[in-house]
Amino acid sequence: MKLLVSACLLGEPVRYDGKANDSKVASVQQTINQWQQRGLIVPVCPELMGGLPTPRPAAEITGGNGAAVLAGAARIITNDQQDVTDAFVEGAQRALDSARQHGAVAALLASRSPSCGSDSTYDGSFSGTLTPYQGATAALLTANGIPCFPPERFDELKQWFEAKLTDA
Repeated sequence: MKLLVSACLLGEPVRYDGKANDSKVASVQQTINQWQQRGLIVPVCPELMGGLPTPRPAAEITGGNGAAVLAGAARIITNDQQDVTDAFVEGAQRALDSARQHGAVAALLASRSPSCGSDSTYDGSFSGTLTPYQGATAALLTANGIPCFPPERFDELKQWFEAKLTDA
């Protein structure tokens, strides 16, 4: 039983801007380190898994949410107007494949990403406006029974995951 975790939250510089996001989990780093030492964490970066480089242009979902992207009804467009939808969908599928391969039962995903956002994503206007929608990877994982948590809900994830580990 494992936990899928956005690689950027683990300190890997894979964000669109070539930076990491580990500062978002600094307050819970001890727990994450313990889970890593126990072999419970599977790092993923859906954007890289879909073939996108680092760094890369910022991207946002236009015309819907992550589920709509997966259904072909919305697109993921960069701030320089490149359509990167196919790479995001491919990365989402590869993240799901990784979760299945490793027996991941939940995911800790970076907030607001058009891929990993589990509680919110940007609205596609590149204005910093958030929507209450999931990104493509979070939507695919959720649809396949893998609950997704942002760093802001880490306490909830920890309680849920440790209960699962105890029951196993």
